Amino acid sequence: MNTVKIPQGDSKVTVELTVKELMALAGIRFHGNHRLEIEARRKLNLALSETYELDQPIPYQMLN
Repeated sequence: MNTVKIPQGDSKVTVELTVKELMALAGIRFHGNHRLEIEARRKLNLALSETYELDQPIPYQMLN
């Protein structure tokens, strides 16, 4: 098994989400309003890019 080391991986990051965005990320489906999940993921990706400059993408399947 390979292990991915992420420098400062235990640092805290604050992202402001609406309750509906949080619910959409948790797996609740809002039929007719897929934009909630898209907007929430955009906010998370923005926070990640502002917090941590990545030279290459993280292999998410290796994060456990």
